[in-house]
This record gives sequence, structure tokens and C-alpha cells, in this order.
Amino acid sequence: DDNRIKNHIDPVYGSKEPKELIPLDIDRLRIKLLKIKSPGTVKNILELLRRIINFGVKKNLCTGANFTIEMPRVNNIKTEDLTPEQLSKLMETINQESDIQSATFMKMVLFTGMRRSELFRLKWKDIDFNKEFIHLLDPKGGSDQVIPLNNAARELLKDYPKEKSEFVFPGRGGKQRTDIKRQVNRIKDKAELPKEFRALHGLRHVYASMLASSGQVDMYTLQRLL
Repeated sequence: DDNRIKNHIDPVYGSKEPKELIPLDIDRLRIKLLKIKSPGTVKNILELLRRIINFGVKKNLCTGANFTIEMPRVNNIKTEDLTPEQLSKLMETINQESDIQSATFMKMVLFTGMRRSELFRLKWKDIDFNKEFIHLLDPKGGSDQVIPLNNAARELLKDYPKEKSEFVFPGRGGKQRTDIKRQVNRIKDKAELPKEFRALHGLRHVYASMLASSGQVDMYTLQRLL
């Protein structure tokens, strides 16, 4: 959000109040951005602008725009899955990876379906090896949640070396990590997976696909796990 404000919103609208905006202002920005950005990115930028305006109106700091900001159409329907051969090659590549943290991170996504942000926030105290569950703090869905600690994830974490940090996957200085894109993409490329396959989000799809095809988990349970 900070980058979107600095690079796209502030240079165009920084000196204006919402009431000064006209639809043509938004149209010009949308058309300009669509030449260099994906519709999804443009939608995120315009949605951020709308959120800022709504916040100002809600706090009685300004008068809102007198029109509705239209969003570009986005087709987010994308099925990401791996063939058994691709998954086998990926697991082989992960097992040979010298970066233990990144390799374990990818396996945790595949074994639990956890989001990247949830794994960044995961602390050792959130894992109950005795009762076999993982406590998710402030997940995307809102309130805290509990998910099962299955056998694969439990064995993975038991063998995973602990660092001097409360976080399972710490960043520099033992603090919460905020990015792992470069590392997991390197592993994805080594495994020769399709370029459009998103290393972490795609593994969540694979996790869901494997559970759904197993016939051992009903769709309601699968939805709750995700």
C-alpha cells in the first residue's frame, strides 16, 4: 500500500481533496496504468484510493467524491495444480535444497495449506505437539483459528532446527520475516515448474486438490481448513 501511494496515488492526487476529483481524473489514471500493470494491480491501486477517501469521510476529515470509482474487470479464475511428476520433481528439489528454512517453509504450505503471512507470524508457542494443533493468530479470515497438526507437518517441525527466535521462520536478527519470494521462486525454477505457477499460493491449491481427491475430507471441512 505504501508503494502504491508513493508511486501512483500521491503524484496524481496528492494535492487534491476528494471533492475536487472528477471521473475523468480516475479514467486517465486507470487507462495509463493498464498499459503497464495488470488489471488486478490497477484494481488494487484504485481500491486503495477509494479506501483512503472513505476513511477521510468516515472520520469527518473531508467531503467525499461525488461519483463512484469504477474498477477494471479482473478475471481471477486460475486453477493451479501440479501433475504427479511435477510434484515429485518439486519434492526432490526441495529435499536437495541447502536453504533449510525455505525448503521447510514450502513443505509447510504443502502439508498444512497455511498462507505465507500465517507462516511468517507463526511462533513456536503456537504449535501444540501434544494436542496436535497449530494456533493461527489473526488469519486472513479474521478471528484466531486452530488447525490440525497432521503427521507430516509434525515430523517436519520436529526435525527442523530451532534458531534463537520465538518465530519458526525468523528473518534477520530473529525478527518476524516479511518476504521469502526470491528463495521459493529459485526452488520453483530448479524444479522446472511452469512460470505461471505461483510457488506458495499454488502449493495451497495443490494441498486442497490432494485433500479433495483423497475422498477422506468433505468439502465443508476442506473449506474450513483453508
